[in-house]
Amino acid sequence: MPTWREHKKQLRLRSRIDSSPRILFSALLMPAWTTFTLRLMLVIMPSLVMGHPQCLDYKPPFQPSQPLDFCSVYSSFGCCDSAQDEAIASRYHYITDFLDHSGVAACGDYIRDILCQECSPYAAHLYDAEDANTPLRDVPGLCGNYCMEFWHHCRNTLSLIIEDKDVTELEGDLGKFCSFLTLDDVNYCYPNVLTNAELNSGLGDVKEDEEGCLHLCLQEIANGLRNPVAMVHANDGTQRYFIAEQVGYVWVYLPNGSRVDKPFLNVSKAVLTSPWAGDERGFLGIAMHPDFRHNGKFYVYYSIYAKREEKIRISEFHVSTDDVNMADHMSERVILEVTEPASNHNGGQILFGIDGYLYIFTGDGGRAGDPFGEFGNAQNKSSLLGKVLRISVNGNEKGPPYRIPPDNPFLRERGARAEVFAYGARNMWRCSVDRGDPVTGTGRGRIFCGDVGQNKFEEVDLIQKGGNYGWRAKEGFSCYDKNLCSNSSLDDILPIFAYPHSVGKSVTGGYVYRGCQMPNLKGLYIFGDFMSGRLMSLKEDRNEAQWHYTEICMGQAVTCNFPKLINTYFPYIISFGEDEAGELYFLSTGTPSAAVAAGVMYKIVDPSKRAAPGTCSSNPRPVAVNGKLVDFYPTQKLILKSDSVTTNTIPTTAPSREEKTFSFTTEPYHTTRRYRNNAFETTTALTYLTVTPLPKPTTTQKGIMQTTKTGNTKPVSRKGGKKVTTTKSPAIAQQKPTMDRNNPDLYTYTTKRTFYPTHIPHIITTTQQQRRNQKESNKNEVNKLNNTTHTRKRILKKQKIKIKKKIKHGTMRLINEENLPDRGRVEIHINGEWGTVCNDKFDSQAGAVVCKQLGYPFVLKVARRAEFGEGNGLKILLDEVRCEGWEKTLLDCRRSKIGQHDCTHEEDVGVVCGMREMDEEEELS
Repeated sequence: MPTWREHKKQLRLRSRIDSSPRILFSALLMPAWTTFTLRLMLVIMPSLVMGHPQCLDYKPPFQPSQPLDFCSVYSSFGCCDSAQDEAIASRYHYITDFLDHSGVAACGDYIRDILCQECSPYAAHLYDAEDANTPLRDVPGLCGNYCMEFWHHCRNTLSLIIEDKDVTELEGDLGKFCSFLTLDDVNYCYPNVLTNAELNSGLGDVKEDEEGCLHLCLQEIANGLRNPVAMVHANDGTQRYFIAEQVGYVWVYLPNGSRVDKPFLNVSKAVLTSPWAGDERGFLGIAMHPDFRHNGKFYVYYSIYAKREEKIRISEFHVSTDDVNMADHMSERVILEVTEPASNHNGGQILFGIDGYLYIFTGDGGRAGDPFGEFGNAQNKSSLLGKVLRISVNGNEKGPPYRIPPDNPFLRERGARAEVFAYGARNMWRCSVDRGDPVTGTGRGRIFCGDVGQNKFEEVDLIQKGGNYGWRAKEGFSCYDKNLCSNSSLDDILPIFAYPHSVGKSVTGGYVYRGCQMPNLKGLYIFGDFMSGRLMSLKEDRNEAQWHYTEICMGQAVTCNFPKLINTYFPYIISFGEDEAGELYFLSTGTPSAAVAAGVMYKIVDPSKRAAPGTCSSNPRPVAVNGKLVDFYPTQKLILKSDSVTTNTIPTTAPSREEKTFSFTTEPYHTTRRYRNNAFETTTALTYLTVTPLPKPTTTQKGIMQTTKTGNTKPVSRKGGKKVTTTKSPAIAQQKPTMDRNNPDLYTYTTKRTFYPTHIPHIITTTQQQRRNQKESNKNEVNKLNNTTHTRKRILKKQKIKIKKKIKHGTMRLINEENLPDRGRVEIHINGEWGTVCNDKFDSQAGAVVCKQLGYPFVLKVARRAEFGEGNGLKILLDEVRCEGWEKTLLDCRRSKIGQHDCTHEEDVGVVCGMREMDEEEELS
């Protein structure tokens, strides 16, 4: 058998033969032809098209920032940027260097087509890489007709495309050749994937269902939280984020997902809250000063009990001078306290506007219908309740804790509190500042708020200076108090959006997405509902001055089948947040109790399209950590269709942040949602608890019944007044207190609900199931054919081929006198021979490519001037190497042509690799 190099030298002659019409005609007379054609007809059968664009790096495709020169068909959308396109072009020229002119003319287009499928938006499917645990195909999956053409014209170029396998025995047999190269799925194989209308319709757009619901996915970021009420960042370049729990703890998370083991802030002893689910008191808000990086100041909003009164307190803290991940607890300075007449409607939002002032959002004081005074607290400008307050805390080191901004709207109005910026709010729950379009600045500085309604409507408002938001005269767009509503002096500002309680009963305000990673979501205001668990969005039409509503659903398994992505979340949406880069998150829980660690933070992800590589650079500023880090481990998984046990129910009696009677559960109420017509699917896992353990109650396994209770159960009402008690839907119904025989003083609840047997099916991808079904169908067709013709015909199977262990093109090694594996002169294997790399500008990014290929995560040192000896006797194969760090080999980097250089072996480069970063005190031996 000829050697690998001899085999390639023969390609010039053989490519001429393959392109000869006479030889092509002879091939048509081969006995295998009719057999293979029959097999091919069996393979090409209609199949279900399930679009799943995905790249070989297991991420969504993107629009390159610059048009591609070589694989130009994927310039508008695909999986390659200009650097990858150049690498593929270099690979193409390397292969065609072995062909003469006629060989390039005959086979160049085939080689280009095959190589460029790495840039296809369906590259992962073509290379069988949708599952990271399956082996990658050597070449993309081809369609049968295309494979036959390739075999007839250029079959001997396959050994050039696949360098590390001996495929010579395949080249002489059409059946084996195309069995190895074809993809069974006729819709997905190349080139059919380019022309399939269903696969290419709306490619790169957010997936929508028939009714326009946007299909997005999630990534679990943090878990084990006790009612996480807020997530903020410090805007100090460290890209840390801070998550606050209702009980009074604030935790620091680093960009890699780990958590500092000690809390950033602990005011749990001062915070007024309880373990009862639905308690609205507690630690409710946190805001970092805009100049936090330099002054270390931040502000918190929490409930207290002092002098027999419940109050809300706004306090200022400083970061510890000894630990940037720890607050100085002795530095607390009370900025403001406001007495609360009731235990609900406590507001809780606190933030800094782009003007540098601190905005505080208070509730109307609680109970039902704001019954305080003639017009209620919200319409009374002499009260601080039901308001948006604006104060200045800059330069307050000496003197009063805060000052009044000189342009506050009611500064000079008699009887009005000077702190009031806007009024007429009922209970604004979660507000945000729009950072504006990153290019035009459009929308910058706008403040969005979700204001929780009373009986009929929830609303989203844009805060304006001096604005009256209508409560208690209006609820949403409708009148609540008819007398006040008809008052001509009301002059209220209408919400930009309101929705009825058939959709949800407790709005949670969100953010306008201004991040970089999800181009399709830019400008979308994303918010939710605590009660129904719905995710929703608004899109502004500036020409029509309107906001268009679109619901957000969780994508199906095939849509979210990416590493780390999930399509399920806990339904009680408590808050939203954005990180330093503008990426969007929300926090929810499975049990709305401050005593249960059932809270999770999710990142919102669009699986249809990502930003081009390099456009969303992230270089967090290093931060010293005193103490230990707690690693993060996600607990939720992608829900396949067969995994979910569901019941279709209208979410009108689900527990609300406003008016509800809660059951206490140790296991969170876990939801996978497919909303349509107010129907949703739920997956439930419920047991019973209080904050202290209770004996497990008996469960009557009967049909689910959704009812409204009118018994003696005490209602928990944030909206107040309306004494309606509801239960969890759909898992809990008709609860009756029963006495536990083991403890006569302890009452539990017996619940009528359906019992669902648990079953964990074997998880397979949609693509794998399609292939299995198609193979079974093919076998049946072949058996029928055999029974009819009484002819022995073999079923086309993937042939095993012998793999020769050859040194792969671009392999690197390190050479040193001590034979140490982690350091030495860099040598690379190209075109069958070893050579050196000389480059006086060889940097750590290029060194990182070498170390990562050899299995080391860090490059500790780059040696540029033959520190590990000169490679005399070897050719200098590479020069002027410039890498970005993502490349697999030095051949993927920008460089001079192979063998061309303007240096000597005196400049041979070397590296020192390591499994960990080197400390400052350590020195290389």
